[in-house]
Parts: sequence; structure tokens; C-alpha cells
Amino acid sequence: MGEEREVEVIHLWSSPRSVSTSLMYSFSQRDDMEVLDEPLYPNFLRVTGAERPYKEELLSKMESDGNKVVREIIFGPGKKKYRFCKHIASQRLPGLTDELMKKGKHCILIRNPLDVLTSYDKVVPPSFVDLGYASMVSIYSELCQEGKPPPVIDSDFLRQDPEATLRGLCDDLGIPFQAAMLKWEAGPRPFDGLWAPYWYKSTHKSTGFDPPRKYPSPFPSSLYNLLEQSIPFYNLLLRYVRHITKVPLHPDLPIPANEKLLAWVGDQILPRESAKVSVFDSIVQGGDGVWEGLRVYNRKIFKLEEHLDRLFDSAKALAFSNVPPREQVKEAIFKTLIRNGMFDNAHIRLTLTRGKKVTSGMSPAFNHYGCTLIVLAEWKPPVYDNARGITLVTASTRRNSPNNLDSKIHHNNLLNNILAKIEGNNSHADDAIMLDKDGYVSETNATNIFLVKKGHLATPHGDYCLPGITRATVMDLALKENLVLVERRISISEFHTADEVFTTGTMGELSPVLKIDGRTVGDGRVGPVTQRLQIAYTKLSAESGVTIPTYQHP
Repeated sequence: MGEEREVEVIHLWSSPRSVSTSLMYSFSQRDDMEVLDEPLYPNFLRVTGAERPYKEELLSKMESDGNKVVREIIFGPGKKKYRFCKHIASQRLPGLTDELMKKGKHCILIRNPLDVLTSYDKVVPPSFVDLGYASMVSIYSELCQEGKPPPVIDSDFLRQDPEATLRGLCDDLGIPFQAAMLKWEAGPRPFDGLWAPYWYKSTHKSTGFDPPRKYPSPFPSSLYNLLEQSIPFYNLLLRYVRHITKVPLHPDLPIPANEKLLAWVGDQILPRESAKVSVFDSIVQGGDGVWEGLRVYNRKIFKLEEHLDRLFDSAKALAFSNVPPREQVKEAIFKTLIRNGMFDNAHIRLTLTRGKKVTSGMSPAFNHYGCTLIVLAEWKPPVYDNARGITLVTASTRRNSPNNLDSKIHHNNLLNNILAKIEGNNSHADDAIMLDKDGYVSETNATNIFLVKKGHLATPHGDYCLPGITRATVMDLALKENLVLVERRISISEFHTADEVFTTGTMGELSPVLKIDGRTVGDGRVGPVTQRLQIAYTKLSAESGVTIPTYQHP
């Protein structure tokens, strides 16, 4: 067998019932690998006093001094280049030498607690500590602090595509993949722990990684509390799973700084990936909510009071009950901005839903919890190119009539607008113009719209559009600039033949339109009236607004 030598240790940390034994069998097939099956288990039983049917036999036949195990068994000399140590994460107890984490290479295997709990409960009643999810998060965090973030793999991905997952894992560990890892002979192994007859029956029948079952077994309601406790830790680790599917788990963000933002949901501030509403929330059940978009300039929120007026008007129009007080909403906005350090060049998506329901359904009679407040602040410059201009097309989708759903209610049911936006996307335009039922221009799918003809401004009346706050601001500025402005019915051909066209909205400010339906607007450049109003708007937004309170030390 050759002389013993120093080996490089690969530590696998997992919860029980996570296909970790199959992964151990897989690594044992390599010609450069020896394996250890849960060498820290006796120490765990000795220290915690946990009862197992095989406890006495295990403690009498295996070393139970954890630090001795680490020094002499895990890191002891061996006959092959590598040693694969399968660990259950809960077996890493306080008092073990730091050497355990500082030496060797580490990886983490996770499995959905729905499956772990169901499987584990067939042998031993589970506890939160036994499951080890919190321990795995702690291990991941500690290794990251050491500058050695471990690869994380999910058992379902491993079973769905063993070769791709193993190739990726070997690559992360810096060892070559061997095809022998994909198959093994059925039956027990000489390195199996003494507990194998209790836990490894299905693994002993296997000859490789079996694909996950298409349909799972029923979940016992008696384990529901443990599931609730474990899922957040599993989901946290799931974010770091090596991606092998065609659909990216973590697509690139338009603005990378928004990856670590904090959002207000309900009555608390949460990290981006934890900021979620209930599946019973009215916003999920029926798009039943109202919203506002606000901008932050130079430590001030522009037109905050006007936006809040419209938010509460919309909530009243939709007969919301238990609406939070105005000051409470403002405080949530301020706190969210301060926590994120967002004092300029930020956009706020403020949403108020009818709230969570006691059961799924349309009726507001099911809403017993009060409204849900969401404050989503992002680093976001204006979304359109306001220097070079944008392109529009006319959508076939007509704007909602007040006979159906009044556009003056700033509601979250945006399908009417989304259908028009899809038409714009398909035409490679920035946005789409929406007409009213009589064929006159209403607005775009996202903004209000103005035209300039012979120095005079015109904008569609507010019957079929949302009379935007930026729209109203520009109308005020036009008067201050001594420009002639009218609200009237305007046909699409008037926009085609206008000297200038621009759109208005909080998200994009004043955006020049240089082409509509393939027709060049004016001379194809940003017009003088548009530029004049852009300058006036920029000046106003820089000087006015509600100041964000400054954090003060107690």
C-alpha cells in the first residue's frame, strides 16, 4: 500500500440525510482519495449527551476526544494524496481546535429541510441542533472571514446532474475530476460508521446518484416549527450554490451597488434577499396595492408631500382600511434611506398593499392584518438618455377608461401598461404611446407626454392618464417660463409632426423624444423648449424637497 505521508484534507460539512454518504462513496472511488465517515461523531455524543441506539458501542470503539481526533485521525498521516472527511455540521462543537477550520479545504452540501426532516424523522426525532443549518451558516461565515469561501452544492442539483456538479466541485477544490466518482458497487463499505445499519440502507442499495423523486412524500405537520426555523438558514446558503443550470440563479444587476441594499417591509428593515411579502398578501393575490415613485436629490426627497397626498388618495379610492398614519410612512422612508446611506441619486418605490389575508381570495373581507408598507430604495439614475433622447412607438393596447379602472388611482395592477411596454420592447423602442378609446393620445406606458409646436406646449388632458406629479411640476415651470401651455385632445399625427416632444416622470425626469413610429421629431435633436424646461427642472429639484433627517449620536 506504500508508506504513510502527510495528506491534504477535504472537509465536507452537511446536515444529516443530505446525500452526504453518497458523496462520500463517490469520492472513495477516486484512486487518490481515502475517506473518513464522521470522525467527530463520538465527541458529539460524549459532549452533548445525545442518545442514539448505538451510542455505547460507538463510544467504546471510537476515539471520543475531539481534539485528539482532529490531530491524530483527521490530520494524521495517510497513504494517499487526499483524505475526504464527511462531517455533520452539528458535530463541530465549541472547544475543538481552530486547526480544524484553518487546515485543509472545505465544502458545504445542503438539502431542503422539507426533505431532510421527513427523512430524519423516520429514524430519530429531529431537533434544530441536529439538523445543523445554523452550524453550516456559521462555518460558511467563518471561512469567508478567513478569505476562503467554501463551495456550496445542493443535493438536488447533485442528483439531477451528478457529473456537472462533481466537475464543478472538483474545480473549486483544485483537484481533477475522475469519471469513477459517478458509479460504485452496491452494498456497505469498510469505512462506514457503526451507525450505518440505521441510516445507510437506501445508500447501500445504490450504485450512483439517484435522481430526486418527481413527487415528494407528505410533510408531517408535527415538524412544521422546525421547518420554519431551518428554512431561512437553508435559503441563505442556497444563494451561494454553484450554478450549473442554464437559468442563472444570480443574474447581474444593472447597478451592482444595489446588491446589498436594505428595504422596509411591513414594520422592519430587511436585507434585499429577505425582503419579501406573504403569499397571502393582497399584492400577490390580486395586485391590490397603491404606489409612488420618489427621487432623492442632495439629501432631500423631491415632492414628498405631493406623492404622499396621492398615495393616501389612491388608498382611500380603493377603500383600504387600517392605513398607517402619514408620519409613520414618512419615518419608514427616512429610516430606509438613512440605513442605506442614500442621500442623492436614489429612487424610492413606495408601496402600500391592502395587506395580508387570512385565506386566499379576492374579497377585502379577508384582510384582517392591516396594510403592508414597502419602501424600496435603490441607487438609480434617470432611466432614459435625457441628453440624446429616446424613441417611442404607438401601442395597439389602449389606456384604461375611467369606465373600467380610473387611471387617477395610482394602483399596482399595471397589466394595461405592461402589455403596451411589451409592444415597445418588441419594436426596440424605449417606451410605447398609449391611445384612449377614441384614438387620442393618453400617455406612454410609464410617463406623461408633451409636444411643442411653434413654441407652444400641449399635453393630453387627464381623463385617461395618470396626472403625474412631474407633469404638474413641468406645467408650473412652463408658466414661470412664460410659455403657452394647453391641455387638450391630441391625435398621434400631431405628435408625429410636432417640433419637439418630451415625456415626464419621476423615474426619468424630462426625456426628449427624437423619433415616434419611425418618424423623426422636428430636426431630430433635443429642442430649445425641452432644454429650457430641463434646466428649470434640474434647478428646482436641486433646491427644493423635504430634507432627510441627519443621524445624531445619542
